[in-house]
Amino acid sequence: MKRACKLFFFIFIVIALSPGCSSNTQFAAKPQELVDYVNPYMGNISHLLVPTYPTVHLPNSMLRVYPERGDYTGDLLNGLPIAVTSHRGSSAFNLSTFQGTESELKPVIPYSYDREKITPYDYYVYLDEEETSVYYAVSNQSGIYALNFDRTDPLFVILNSRRGELKWDGKAFSGYQQLQNNTRIFVYMEPDVQPQSVKNETASGTNAHIVLSYPPNTMRLNLRYGISFIDAEQAKKNLAREIPDFDAKAVAEKGRKVWNEILGKIKVDGGSENDRAVFYTSLYRTYERPVCISEDGRYFSAFDGNIHNDNGTPFYTDDWIWDTYRATHPLRVLIEADMESDILNSFLRMAEQMPEFWWPTFPEITGDSRRMNSNHGIATVIDGYIKGLENIDLAKKYPAMRNAIMKKTLAPWSAKPSGELDRFYHENGYIPALREGEKETIPEVHGFEKRQPVAVTLGTAYDQWCLAQIAKELGEMEDYAYFLQKSYNYRNLYNAETGFFHPKDKQGNFIEPFDYKFSGGMGAREYYGENNAWTYRWDVQHNVADLIHLMGGREKFIQNLDQTFREPLGRSKYEFYAQLPDQTGNVGQFSMANEPSLHIPYLYNYAGEPWKTQKRIRKLVTEWFRNDLMGVPGDEDGGGMSAFVVFSQMGFYPVTPGSPTYNIGSPFFDEVTMQLGNGKTLRIVAQNNSENNKYIQSARLNGKEWTKPWFSHEDIRNGGTLELVMGDKANRSWGTAPQDAPPSEGIKNN
Repeated sequence: MKRACKLFFFIFIVIALSPGCSSNTQFAAKPQELVDYVNPYMGNISHLLVPTYPTVHLPNSMLRVYPERGDYTGDLLNGLPIAVTSHRGSSAFNLSTFQGTESELKPVIPYSYDREKITPYDYYVYLDEEETSVYYAVSNQSGIYALNFDRTDPLFVILNSRRGELKWDGKAFSGYQQLQNNTRIFVYMEPDVQPQSVKNETASGTNAHIVLSYPPNTMRLNLRYGISFIDAEQAKKNLAREIPDFDAKAVAEKGRKVWNEILGKIKVDGGSENDRAVFYTSLYRTYERPVCISEDGRYFSAFDGNIHNDNGTPFYTDDWIWDTYRATHPLRVLIEADMESDILNSFLRMAEQMPEFWWPTFPEITGDSRRMNSNHGIATVIDGYIKGLENIDLAKKYPAMRNAIMKKTLAPWSAKPSGELDRFYHENGYIPALREGEKETIPEVHGFEKRQPVAVTLGTAYDQWCLAQIAKELGEMEDYAYFLQKSYNYRNLYNAETGFFHPKDKQGNFIEPFDYKFSGGMGAREYYGENNAWTYRWDVQHNVADLIHLMGGREKFIQNLDQTFREPLGRSKYEFYAQLPDQTGNVGQFSMANEPSLHIPYLYNYAGEPWKTQKRIRKLVTEWFRNDLMGVPGDEDGGGMSAFVVFSQMGFYPVTPGSPTYNIGSPFFDEVTMQLGNGKTLRIVAQNNSENNKYIQSARLNGKEWTKPWFSHEDIRNGGTLELVMGDKANRSWGTAPQDAPPSEGIKNN
């Protein structure tokens, strides 16, 4: 999910420093631990979009911060951060320090800065003109700043609310920022030194601010703070629970320990230093969202505007499911089973709290934004259930998931009930497309996002396959048969003459003339979605076997795959990306930068040439994911792309969430040890592994010879060992037999 117009919210405040913290002592050399491999700057610059931000946070915690600037190259900081309620945007709260005359004060102070250093758990920056050293450490719902001032001028501390209320009670700041959908974020912040005077003890409205004044020669100041989505009193409690004093270094050490424990759930040996940096940075990014917003057993839900008791089960939100269902959720099934169960149960709570009992599609802090197309949250449920997650009550969840397909509109980016477009789909098995110049008349269709008829048809077919699997588990055999038949709806748009999925009008005629690269306007949205037909040609995750059949067999399927990586852009890069800005990271028409492409390199496994999967995975990850500022090819999307890297570097990938199977690729490391959520251990051993030795020569799974380019979750559920012997030339006979292909739904006669 890539669009810059996504609305997200940021809460920022400048907080201050603990005694004894100085720029000379914060970053003394430490023994190399796993967290030291994490590079939050990886991918902060890219070709077009802004893939990543250097985020300071604990795993899946409510409090996240990063420097407030336009992007990595921004020359000025706009104050200092306090909390990011989602991804991208401007600050909600902002606290600035200033030394000079009172007449020069502004609601927000821009800073020239230098010597910035960010880790997952702390942050340092030097403010040039202010001559101020800033150190920050984070906890789950609270944070602390330590500020050292080199100048001796009078000091002012400005707390700004861009849209909300603030007050000073003689000891601390408190207040809120108004977000969307009746959601507020609250702050409670205490300095360790009381001010000499206070200007405006209360403030409200736009850019309302309170100014604390400190005398000349104030050399140090520390502020600790808590945040809450419930109220300011709860923010105060969160602070007291997590940061009882003003020791920023102690908070950082605690955060460092947490990250080492989390990252230690997967340990790797071998590979290069950069390989390990890319791996652990990607793993860190899979823990940025969703976030737990339970506060002492309560949480505010934007889905109904009420405060609820969590009854001992943490509540999670801010999950970009369209991006994360593919690999981030399956990764959590393996290493964070309890958390994944809690997340899936949070989805059920959201559905119960919303006016319509519909499964969420893109839940954020401010509610379900219904972004993107299809409802792949359904896939996360069957994937977790089929792989043995506990506390997954399918019977409770199924009606909401069924309603999301049958009663909510399928139109992208819409929260409206089903209408004419949906009736057409359920009766005819595809979303009809408009011809060029034809006026849109369907009210539920988004003005910019359009119908995306091919993308929605293919995505909904997969969702209906997931519903069929759930219905089967529940013994709802009539529903099972119905949804299984609908899972073949992608066939209705397959053009046998061209081998592409091709939009049709409501009369059932293919739209002609048609260009599979460029038809469809901005982001190809009039027919596809963010990506062109070359990407959606492969969007049949649940039934690759039938896609092979449609294309005329394995040989033709392989030829089409190869051509995807070889087909020219067709225009200059300037012209191509002007229309398809999300489809970056190109190798031919393949886009490494957008989630619908992530499974494509693994499809060779289904057609008898797994050595090409091994070759392409090594090449793609090495080329496009690097330990540098441009090390991510496109929008990282809440862990969606990072989880692809984690799986691929380990040597396997879940092509079809909802199927308990994993495709084997080519591991980057000599050995991977994964601690499964049930306490068991999965080991992947790659003998003779190196940059050149990327091809599998032979394999053993749990001590037995293994000729399949895939394995099942059952094979590793109770732990296991996959042993691969690697070489520098492809073994073109390993994993090639038709009976060894990864399972998929299969061919069905019409």
